[in-house]
This record gives sequence, structure tokens and C-alpha cells, in this order.
Amino acid sequence: MDNLTHSIIGFGVGEVVHRSLPAEADTLAQRVRHRLLLVSCALASNFPDLDLFLTRLLPDPLGYLLNHRGHTHTALWAVPQALLLAAVLWLCWPSARALLRASRAARRGLALSVGVGFALHLGMDYTNSYGVHPWYPFDGRWFYGDMVFIIEPLFWVAIGVPMALIMRWRSLRVAGLLALFAALVAFAARGYLGWTSFAVLLLIAAVCGAAQWRAGGQGRGGLLLALGVSAGFIAVQGMASHAGRAQITADLRRSDPSSRVLDVAMTAFPSQPLCWAYVSIESNGTQYRLRRGVARLADVACPAGLSEQTQTVSGSVAELRALKSANCQVDAWLRFGRMPILTNGTLSDYRFASTPRGNFTTLRIAPAVACPQDIPNWGYPRADLFGVSSDIRTLGN
Repeated sequence: MDNLTHSIIGFGVGEVVHRSLPAEADTLAQRVRHRLLLVSCALASNFPDLDLFLTRLLPDPLGYLLNHRGHTHTALWAVPQALLLAAVLWLCWPSARALLRASRAARRGLALSVGVGFALHLGMDYTNSYGVHPWYPFDGRWFYGDMVFIIEPLFWVAIGVPMALIMRWRSLRVAGLLALFAALVAFAARGYLGWTSFAVLLLIAAVCGAAQWRAGGQGRGGLLLALGVSAGFIAVQGMASHAGRAQITADLRRSDPSSRVLDVAMTAFPSQPLCWAYVSIESNGTQYRLRRGVARLADVACPAGLSEQTQTVSGSVAELRALKSANCQVDAWLRFGRMPILTNGTLSDYRFASTPRGNFTTLRIAPAVACPQDIPNWGYPRADLFGVSSDIRTLGN
């Protein structure tokens, strides 16, 4: 997920944790705890993405592909990261340090905020089609949720509106609500969000906001409703993704019974469970074929900004296997590539063929002067093309 979404969810959960604990002995301590839990949960919900500072120092594209959502996005490495974040807060925040010494509720709240924040980051990253491998080093397989668009405005409005209404100063409340509304308008105007979805999001914002307003100054009704709506939305998206994958797989099998459907990567449209972009891969043993297109689960108009015509490309299984064996850079790249396509001396992941900044996964194939160092032992997403069992897990498998 994008870091704005991670932050909004972290702030929302931190606020719920704070409001669920017994009040501190005095107003000042209560304010310090409030700030501490919000900041700690929001930071924890973003902390694993500090790997982006490392990837900027490494050669493209392998540095990014193999290290973003790498070790910092594993359950094992979440523990030292959580301890590091808690230590930084302790050392750099004197008033919070004094509070934590004196208050058991504050210590419990900090542990909950940091722990839940890290879990939220891994869980939300799992929901989209990029993938994570959370159980490394015990299990190097990639796991793909294929459920939620990487920038999903529903989380912004469902959680952001109650959070804006909680703000102490009226000017900040108004600014926050206007910023959320402007973001929705921009999404719709650019063709990423349908106007029906726009209207539904406004309704969700109004309901969650009203629930928080009725809950009162220390209530949490709107925030709990927002988190419930968010969880329900993910569940609906999961069921829709499963249905879409089944529909696409059946269509592919009917069109070419001689080929085996290896995988279908599903990418959601923002706040629209009935529209899905997909990339599928089939193989007949000697050739493999990739298709890109849009699947509609009902007769609806999908947002134009993310729609595209069906496209098909193909490749040689033998050529891909030979490159994997002969070129260590290709072998390293194949620890990331879920939908590999060879064209004009380059290797790319077809999932990202139409991103606004171009396909950031493209590797120009050349004789390797030196093999890349310290390659993580992630599983090969397309191990099924190399004569071994598949190393991926998706919602539909």
C-alpha cells in the first residue's frame, strides 16, 4: 500500500487503542499518551518501508525488486524493528519516557500500538498483487492477496473523516475534510474512480463521520465502524477477486484446452469490486502465453483511466530456462518476476507494463560482468515453468 494509506490506518488504530485504555491520572499525561500512541502506531505502520532508503543505493532494477518488501517485511524481522522503534521513542521523547515509567496503561498501549502497526503494514501489503514473503527464512514463497488497489481511497475516507472530526482545532478539521474531498475529486477526474463509487465513498464518509460525532469527545464508535467497514471491504474484494480469477481461468481453458493456466494476477480498480485488471499466464510445456485485460463481474462501466484492451504476448519456456541457467542476473530477477516476458533483449514483469512511469521491472539482458551479491533466497514465482512445484500462494490457490 502507499504510505498515506499506511499512515491513516495507523493513526486510526492508535486512536482506538488510546480510547480503549483507562484514562491517565491527569490531563497532561493523557495528552502525552494520546500523542505517543498515535505517533507510534503510524510510525510502526510505515517502518518496514525504510528499506526504500537501501534500494536507492543499489543498482536498478534488481536492487529495488529484490530488496523492497524484503527482510523488513517479514514476521521475524518485525520483532527487532519494533524494539528499535520503541527504543527510539524512549530515547528521543522525554515526556513519553516519564509517562511510560509511571503508567502501566501507557506501556500496554505502546506495545499494542507498535505491534499492531507492524502487523497492519504486512497485512495491508499482502492485499495487493505485488506480493510479500512474510515467513522468510522459514518459507521463501511469495504470497499475493490480489484484493485491493495499491492506493485505495475507501480507507482514506472511512478512517480519515472520523479522525478529522476528532482534531482539536476547527481549522484543522475543515482542512482535513476538504483535503479528503479534493483527493476523491482528483481520483474521479483522472478516470481512476467511477462516479458511482465516488458517491458511495461520500456516503461511507458521512456515516462514519456521523457515528463518530454521536460518540462524543471520548467515544470511538465512528472509528470502530470505519475499521469494520475497511475489513468488510477487504473481505468483499477477496470474494470478488476469487470469482474473477475463476471466471478468467474458465474462459482461458475454453479458448485453449491444450494449455495449462498457471496463474492469474488480479489487480483491483479503486473502490469497484466489479472491475478487475488481470494478467494471466498459460503454458503448453514448450511455450507460455501472457494475457492482459479487464474482467467485469457484471455489466458495468469500468473507470477509463485503468481500462485497457486485451493484449497477448508469448515466450519460449526453453529460452527462459536457458537464460536462468546461463545468466546470474536473470536468475536473480526471476526470484521476483511473476509474469516474465522476454522482448528485444529485455526481461520484464507483465503486471507492470502500463504503469505511469513505465515498467520499472525491466532488466536489460547482457552477459553478466559480475553476479549480483547477497541475493535473498526468495522463492521463484514462476518455478512451475522450470520443472519444479510452484512457489507462490494467491487468494485463489
